[in-house]
Amino acid sequence: MNADFLAVLEFWEREKGISKDVLVAAVQEALLSAAKKAVGPARELRCVIDPKSGDIKAFAKLVVAEKVLSKHDQISVFDARRVKADAIAGEELEIEVTPAGFGRIASQYAKQSLMQHIRRAEKQLIFTEFKDRVGEIISGTVRRFERSDVHIDLGKYEALLPNRERVPTEEYQVGERIRCYVKAVENGPHGPEIILSRADPQFVIKLFLLEVSEINDGTIEIKGIAREPGFRTKLAVYTRDEKVDPVGACVGLRGQRVKNIVRELNNEKVDIIRWSSNIREFVTNALAPAKLKSMEVDEVRRRVRILVGDDQLSLAIGKRGQNARLSARLTGWQVDIEAEHVAVMGFEEKIAQLVKALAGIPGISEEHAGALVQHGLTSLEVLLQAEVSDLAEMPEIGDKAESIMEAAKIEAARRSFNIGETSIA
Repeated sequence: MNADFLAVLEFWEREKGISKDVLVAAVQEALLSAAKKAVGPARELRCVIDPKSGDIKAFAKLVVAEKVLSKHDQISVFDARRVKADAIAGEELEIEVTPAGFGRIASQYAKQSLMQHIRRAEKQLIFTEFKDRVGEIISGTVRRFERSDVHIDLGKYEALLPNRERVPTEEYQVGERIRCYVKAVENGPHGPEIILSRADPQFVIKLFLLEVSEINDGTIEIKGIAREPGFRTKLAVYTRDEKVDPVGACVGLRGQRVKNIVRELNNEKVDIIRWSSNIREFVTNALAPAKLKSMEVDEVRRRVRILVGDDQLSLAIGKRGQNARLSARLTGWQVDIEAEHVAVMGFEEKIAQLVKALAGIPGISEEHAGALVQHGLTSLEVLLQAEVSDLAEMPEIGDKAESIMEAAKIEAARRSFNIGETSIA
């Protein structure tokens, strides 16, 4: 048992990186609990495990007495002198009190304690190693599922990909190797946990840092990102170097760079947009390829109202409003998109407009104007071409025909005079 026990300690030291001395100390603590059950409430009981041989021994500090009243606390002078020849009554001696069969009981306690301590030590190692790796991308193998959470094997350690950090369109298989973003190292109810993510926007940013050298060296800056995991991402990029095209550099030759990222994101759409400090230009770039007709900017409320043609409305808004929503997140402004409707005047509206124009002539009432329009005399020019007799035949006009015609002639003369006066001026 002892050789096997030492082999186990060496295995955990090698596999988990936990010092054998630390494990031995943990086991000794467990053995003490085992010894208290096997030996009894001995005075100052302690257990020792030889790190070389693996032998387990129990010791207690007993008081030498002429007459033993408590075997757990005292030892007779006769027995004490077997250990120390000059032992006298009242003296304290550390005596080995290892009981028969103690190895079996001790091994059970040791195993339980060892596993508990390994888990605690492993959790502490996780925190120590990964607290500085937050923000990195790492690879792991899908180990198992608990409800909708995914446990990822990282080699020495196990990490958690919670359901909230999963991409809703992705499905994983046990044994599948995936890349994730180290989002946090959290102290959970069972100790530190490595929290991974594939849904966080920072995952996309890190992929671009790995794929686009110009971003990595600072030539190109990522000014903003908006993402709906599994569906679409908008990334705003900018450079101070006039010789560098930030969008082209991110796309890569024949689109190879962005293709590699899209492949990692399982075909999630990625829009790379040129950032601008001018909000009009930035919003226009963000909503491309939709063509915008006009834009109203409210600087105070950080709101942009955009008019587009009917044929561009669905393209500008996107599927389920996705394009407009992501553009608003990316720019930090509220984006309202409306279709520009061309007003088509109805028949009734046209009639009302013609009546109003004739009724605006002094001497022609709205009632008479309505009668004139109804009989086809829809404008001043057309009215002047009619005869007074034609007007008199209209039941609504009757004897008012001459006064109406006179009013029309006066209005025509007035308009002609105004036009001539304007020409002279």
